[in-house]
Amino acid sequence: MSCKRILGLMMLFLLLVFVAACNTSEDGDNSSEEQGSDNSPDSGEEASKDPIKIGVLASLSGALESYGVQTQQGFDLGLEYATDGTMEINGQPIEVIYEDTETTPQVARQKALKLLEEDNVDFLVGSSSSGDTLAVVDLAKEYEKIMIVEPAVADSITGADFNEYIFRTARNSSQDAVAGAAAIADEGVKIATLAPDYAFGHDGVAAFKAAAEELGAEIVLEEYPPADATDFTANIQKIIDADPDYLFVVWAGANSPWNQIADMDLQGKGIKISTGAPDIAALATMDALVGMEGFSVYYHTLPDNDINDWLVEQMQERHGTVPDLFTPGGMSAAIAIVEALKQTNGDTNAKTLIETMEGMRFDTPKGTMTFRPEDHQALQEMYSITLEEGEEYPVPVLNRVLTPEETAPPIMNQ
Repeated sequence: MSCKRILGLMMLFLLLVFVAACNTSEDGDNSSEEQGSDNSPDSGEEASKDPIKIGVLASLSGALESYGVQTQQGFDLGLEYATDGTMEINGQPIEVIYEDTETTPQVARQKALKLLEEDNVDFLVGSSSSGDTLAVVDLAKEYEKIMIVEPAVADSITGADFNEYIFRTARNSSQDAVAGAAAIADEGVKIATLAPDYAFGHDGVAAFKAAAEELGAEIVLEEYPPADATDFTANIQKIIDADPDYLFVVWAGANSPWNQIADMDLQGKGIKISTGAPDIAALATMDALVGMEGFSVYYHTLPDNDINDWLVEQMQERHGTVPDLFTPGGMSAAIAIVEALKQTNGDTNAKTLIETMEGMRFDTPKGTMTFRPEDHQALQEMYSITLEEGEEYPVPVLNRVLTPEETAPPIMNQ
């Protein structure tokens, strides 16, 4: 074979290799373009947004289990109501993680740390006990997360132990005392008090006394039997001798003085009994107090608004019962979170939320609440009531609504 022919064949071979390489390159480019078009934003598929995570601390077992269950039921319904059933805010799904504190402060703190560090929650809510709550509030500041306090009532939560990340939809102890005074105190009214001899009793009476005297009433006697007392005869006799118009009672615990108050016939002697109307289980033990005038934080027939009507209806349909003392609080906490996030367009940055929530007004089963800017305590209505006979237990009947302005507690964090 001649050199020219060999050279020609080599040139042809090189030409064929070149053409094949070009074709391969073109095919590769086309494949790349096709893959790019499949994953492009124009394909109509949007990446799912991260969920908004809420960690709820509650007593879901033990002595305060009923309180925790009420809060949980109310919170779930509150999220549904506030999001119109979508369980989303700004296109972000809501994820709720419940943790049982067992009504033990150490456990509450451990569960809160788990929610913050492992679950990476955006909000904390809780707890059923003031002790549990006080064990956690500093973590809200440390991790820069908003904590909605519900239903714990200790004054110090929005007082001495306050930090700017804490907002409370629950009322505090001083609000209870102010409501109790607003229900019965007036110019010239004489009032005696009965409370257990420890901080709870003394603090409750002190707050009540200040509010009652401001309204013109006179506190004629303060009686403090031991916290574990079972015989109140001597205390009640001193009250009878003081001849007040009202006896205001601050009490918690099974060793209540109600039966002895009834046995010694204070109301027959012209001394009206006044105290707070508690949850339904406790109302069932208060037959001896039928006719007393006092106050209520909540009873399902007292508020007159569409949200409460919806709550009552849904509780009856889903749980076969009516909302109890702490159910509307759980609902209010959920509504507050949703309302704040609507205003921030889903931004969970704590500083942004603080600016938004200070002074924020939001509608609840107890009417319109407002987070007071100074201490983030929700100002809210309560109810002046008379305890009357009911079919199954004594029921609070409305005398009048106590406005948020009337029941506003003193600012105690300054």
